[in-house]
Amino acid sequence: MLDGKKNNVVKIHGSDSVAITLKEFNEGERIILDDKVVEINETIPYGHKIAIKDVSKGEDIIKFGYPIGHSTENIVAGSWIHSHNMKTNLHGELDYEYEKVEQSTDKQVRSFDQTFKGYMRDNGDVGIRNEIWIINTVGCINKTAELLANMANQELRDESFDGVFHFPHPFGCSQLGDDLTYTQKLLSNLVHHPNAAGVLVLGLGCENNYIELFKKVLGDYDNRRVKFLEVQAVSDEMESGLDLIEELVQYAKKFTREDIPVSKLKIGLKCGGSDGFSGITANPLVGRFADHLISKGGTAVLTEVPEMFGAETILMNRAKNEETFSKIVDLVNDFKRYFIRHDQVVYENPSPGNKKGGITTLEEKSLGCIQKGGFAEVNDVVQYGERVTETGLNLLQGPGNDLVSVTALAASGAHIVLFTTGRGTPFGGPVPTVKISTNTGLYARKKNWIDFDAGQLLDHKDMNQLSEELFDYVVNVASGDITVNNEFYGFKEIAIFKDGVMM
Repeated sequence: MLDGKKNNVVKIHGSDSVAITLKEFNEGERIILDDKVVEINETIPYGHKIAIKDVSKGEDIIKFGYPIGHSTENIVAGSWIHSHNMKTNLHGELDYEYEKVEQSTDKQVRSFDQTFKGYMRDNGDVGIRNEIWIINTVGCINKTAELLANMANQELRDESFDGVFHFPHPFGCSQLGDDLTYTQKLLSNLVHHPNAAGVLVLGLGCENNYIELFKKVLGDYDNRRVKFLEVQAVSDEMESGLDLIEELVQYAKKFTREDIPVSKLKIGLKCGGSDGFSGITANPLVGRFADHLISKGGTAVLTEVPEMFGAETILMNRAKNEETFSKIVDLVNDFKRYFIRHDQVVYENPSPGNKKGGITTLEEKSLGCIQKGGFAEVNDVVQYGERVTETGLNLLQGPGNDLVSVTALAASGAHIVLFTTGRGTPFGGPVPTVKISTNTGLYARKKNWIDFDAGQLLDHKDMNQLSEELFDYVVNVASGDITVNNEFYGFKEIAIFKDGVMM
């Protein structure tokens, strides 16, 4: 529930000891919550927490109905609660027990056979774009790939396909062990992504990730769809590259949009630049979307493992069985070990921007973050660089970093990424990256960044109405509408997770 909006505050759950401000409050102002008057005793910024009852030193502070940390001093009602008087309850690795909790998900299904206009590929995969991608095996040839893409778009572009795109990155050479493996897996699954009708794999010739080795990671491929060029082996890489891209364009032209069930859609879920409203508006809205899509047989993929810390048991108790529960435990503890292995504090989060936006502790951030996954069962856990194989809700191994995690979502097979933000970012991944604002002020201020306004929930929109609008918007994007700012402005980037020695 969202009580108190008429007082310019929001109380999320009946047991909460805090409310969220919808404006900056000054000392002496008053609010009424639960039939009690609370007098503000200091300046409290917009989007931050206000104590709505007295809290003793060491007592848990409750938001979303869960503890989000403890007070470091006695706090009186009407006070600002933030990093100056509150700390996390979290620590290192934990032991967990499987306690299955049955979920009540969104049952409002308009029609199970609802369709979108997509592309059916020869191998049975489904794409929502008909693009040509240049995937370079090594960062040394980023500019070669860029020049090829520009030349191809000038000489070959027509309405029968959606353009030629390249994705620069710094890796593919001087990497050892798992670090090189991460790069190879990520790039190979981008090659397999069905939004690309055709792919030119561009290699240098002397890199660790040389083409013949990369082919072993790539596995089976259709030689009509995937072409290879080693630039050291030809006299004119531009001429040779354009010839191969022209072949790919001719192959792409055979595909036309057709009706495809929405059950074939895979949607990635991500948040970045979060604020105090992320867990109140945009993330619950995306969670409602995810439940709706899953109820139609579709797939949602949730990542950002460090931003599950403190809320992980909620996901664990939604595992479809004990085997999946064990996978979630390993997912969480393996990432904690990654922090510890590099002598980093596991809970050194939220970021400075998060804190400025009103988020104080990691469990507060996590309890807001996981709401993007709705209430569905967790059907599977996917490792970094791997592809999703199960429908329903999947958890993907990946960090909180926006660029790295959105790239991993794309590589897992996500056709679209829904990206919620309270502070804004222009970033976009290799697939359409729909930016959803947590507040209307951001939407109004950053029209070139933000695609959809979840802040309407704080004003006049009902959750059911807005979730229907978001679902229809995503179906239209999947059907070819270029209404996503990252696509319109050409913001299509990748970043690869690094964990290891570079020579």
